[in-house]
Parts: sequence; C-alpha cells; structure tokens
Amino acid sequence: MPLNLEKLGRFLLRGLRIGASTVSIVELLRSDWTGGVSAAVAWLVFLQVERRLPPLTPEPED
Repeated sequence: MPLNLEKLGRFLLRGLRIGASTVSIVELLRSDWTGGVSAAVAWLVFLQVERRLPPLTPEPED
C-alpha cells in the first residue's frame, strides 16, 4: 500500500511541475512578469524536490 501512495505522490508532483512550467510560459508570454517568475520559481522547487526523492523500490511478491 505505501508504494501505491508513493507512486501517486510522484505522479501528482510531476503534474504540479508540468502545470507550473505551463503557467510560467503563458504568464511570461502575456508579459505578466510577476506571475511568470513566481511560477518559474515554483517549477524549480518542484524539480528539486523530485530530484531529491529516492528511487522507487519494487514491492516484494508474496
């Protein structure tokens, strides 16, 4: 069960990272510098968190 929660957490973190990068690009194209830079910083934070996570270990078979 913990492995499934970990997979879900990684999936949600990846979704947040993709969303932040998309928002950053859109905001910068609209010349909203504050929103674009804020979303870019959020993207960098999500990226660093994802890189620091340990690799998934396979679940042992019963």
